Amino acid sequence: MSTTQPVKHDHRSARPPSLRSVPALEWELHERLGNGGAVRRSRLLDLLDACATMPVVSLVAPPGYGKSVLLEQWAERDPRRFAWLPSGTGEAPTAVAGLVSAWRSSARPGVLVLDGADEVGGEACLEAAVALLERLPAPSQVAVSGRVELPAIAGLRAQGRVVEIGAAELAMDMEEAATLLRAAGLDASDAEVADLVRRTEGWPAALYLAALSARAVGSGTGRGVELVEGDRFVADYLESAVLSELSPRQRRFLVRTSVLDRLCGPLCDALLASSRSVEQLEFFERSSLPLVPLDRNRRWYRHHNLLRELLRAELERREPGTARELSHRAARWCARNGLPEPAIEYGMRAGDADLVARLVEEAAPPAYHDGRAATVQRWLDWLDRNRLVQRYPAVAALGAGVHLSCGRLATAERWMAAAAAPEGGDLSRRVGPLATLRAAICDHGAERMRQDAELAMELLPPSSRWRPAALLLLAVARLLSGDPGGADAALAGAVEVAEDAGATVTASVALAEQAILAMDLEDWAGAEALAGRARATVAGAGLEGYASSALPYAVAARAAIHRGDVAEADADLGRAERLLPRLTHAIPFQAVQARLELVRARTALMDVSGARALLHQAEDVLRRRPGLGVLEDQAAELRSQLEAIHADVAGASSLTAAELRLLPHLATHHSFREIGEELHLSPHTVKTQAIAIYRKFGVSSRSQAIQRAADLGVLAS
Repeated sequence: MSTTQPVKHDHRSARPPSLRSVPALEWELHERLGNGGAVRRSRLLDLLDACATMPVVSLVAPPGYGKSVLLEQWAERDPRRFAWLPSGTGEAPTAVAGLVSAWRSSARPGVLVLDGADEVGGEACLEAAVALLERLPAPSQVAVSGRVELPAIAGLRAQGRVVEIGAAELAMDMEEAATLLRAAGLDASDAEVADLVRRTEGWPAALYLAALSARAVGSGTGRGVELVEGDRFVADYLESAVLSELSPRQRRFLVRTSVLDRLCGPLCDALLASSRSVEQLEFFERSSLPLVPLDRNRRWYRHHNLLRELLRAELERREPGTARELSHRAARWCARNGLPEPAIEYGMRAGDADLVARLVEEAAPPAYHDGRAATVQRWLDWLDRNRLVQRYPAVAALGAGVHLSCGRLATAERWMAAAAAPEGGDLSRRVGPLATLRAAICDHGAERMRQDAELAMELLPPSSRWRPAALLLLAVARLLSGDPGGADAALAGAVEVAEDAGATVTASVALAEQAILAMDLEDWAGAEALAGRARATVAGAGLEGYASSALPYAVAARAAIHRGDVAEADADLGRAERLLPRLTHAIPFQAVQARLELVRARTALMDVSGARALLHQAEDVLRRRPGLGVLEDQAAELRSQLEAIHADVAGASSLTAAELRLLPHLATHHSFREIGEELHLSPHTVKTQAIAIYRKFGVSSRSQAIQRAADLGVLAS
């Protein structure tokens, strides 16, 4: 590789006096990243190699992202000639023409580099270079870098002639960040590096400043992460490199919009009582301010994390109390424009309880069924922390349901009491939801559960978000009362209503209940389909961590065992059992049903000790919540089955996939030789597997093994 540099100023020739100045930081960072430095931008260099036939390479990012360093590393690695063109002067077009004339006589391609293209003359230099590019040997390129995108790039983009590398691509990943921090003398753990990368968003200069901060106070592992937020090195750098050239009006725009999680023109207009925010945002993006676009249409943006921290601190310092009013304006705008969840967040910051309560009542059910229970819980915690629960009984009923689903019975009952308070307005509108909650708690047996569910169905309007849950509870009450036919019809209705309403939690449980009924009827094809739908609903809505998902996972495990898929059964059993601590007697029928299904699965796999432990848990719930009808009978029957299994098999290994595959064939009249021909196994192998099954079942003959398999639910009897 050779380079030709008509005018190239080496900014590394003298060390600036203060590490707190922008040139000093860039000098230090250049040393860490440069050709002789520790951090090689290999993934970016690979990208440049892959785009060697693209006429123009554009690097646009705020200062401190290593644009110049990447160009130097590229020149060192690439075999082509590189020439740095002068920027900030009127010499660029002349220099380009001279280089083209010198290079045309050679067959070697080259790269014309305009570093700092946003300085005076950059646009003319780029246009001259691109115009003369076709006269150079292929594959030659023009590389242009700077803080601001040159206007000519837009035309090149439309022609498909430019590869663009921005801040998102220049941001450091975990490996690069760890290397940079070590080179700067900071021994950070993997967790600390990950936290720094998250908070700095991989900005190389900010990462380096974090290391300097830690080093300045003589701290070791752990301190670097703590010192990023509000650190003077970071603040000084952002002030000098990013904010110093802004006008007072531009700076005020950024400071005041720092209260926003996401920015768009109309929202900023509402916040600032302005009408030109779209233009302002476009200007900031063109200026490569750390403003991150959030969609391809460039409608929504957000501030870079570090910049937002600095701006928020300035807002509090210069205009104390203003953030609350600005958050209030943002909440009102979001509420008017169909963005309830951001409106809730801004409303909480503004302390607008009425707005928050109204929007939580609207937004909490879909958010909960969309797998975002933690978000809903945070909203409820805010209301509780500010002692607002009793002021909003409709929200109190919703909160009670969420707390019940998480197994927190005492908290749920407190919220139910708030929902039932007579001073909370029209009590008649709350009777249906309260009846639904009482049916779920089921603290007076199956018959009272049925009555509560019927009352809820009578009082809840067809459009009520409570109706799918009430219909599911009515179906379960019929099941517990020994009416499987009525339960099945109600469950089908519950599935349809829940899916139509987007009540995914309810739909997943109702499908699992249907699968259990199908298994009881030995309709394994139907059970398999229903269990698959229940499991798919859980996965599709992100409900893997919900306690209610224990039942769908348990029935999916039983279906997997029946078809001989031990690996999948084990995975679903593990998923279900991890959720059991949250599946308490708060909703007792689910707590017992899930555990009984797991008992059946563990018994089928001959994990008798595991089955007994699960049955003990189910019996404990039944003692605390007596009167659960057929579940008590099922628990007693399973206890008898487990006690009948020979003590020698307690804790024995699960049946293997091969043994489960063989089981259905043992129930036929075929000989071992005929079974072997069907399974493509030798008679000896079939006999060996059969004997292993006898041993695990604690029996001594084929007929006894078949009967035991039927008793355990592995085979239809």
